[in-house]
Amino acid sequence: MTGQLIQIAGSLLVLGAFIATQARRLAPDAWTYLALNAGGSGILAVLALVDGQWGFLLLESVWALVSAAGLVRKARTSPTREPEATR
Repeated sequence: MTGQLIQIAGSLLVLGAFIATQARRLAPDAWTYLALNAGGSGILAVLALVDGQWGFLLLESVWALVSAAGLVRKARTSPTREPEATR
């Protein structure tokens, strides 16, 4: 039962991000969108590994890795401090 609840939570994170993007509430490169996708798909990937669901593991692992790469790319390209003109 606990595994099912965790699976539903992971699914809701991914679906919430997708729905918010489709509703134009989140941009596909927004921190929140990327974090929800990475977290939700990461949870689902771990559960797929535990259950030996290889196709689902492949799907969710790639989804998590692509989202995590987006987070890393965004962290590297986001300014770390305010531009001089706005101080």
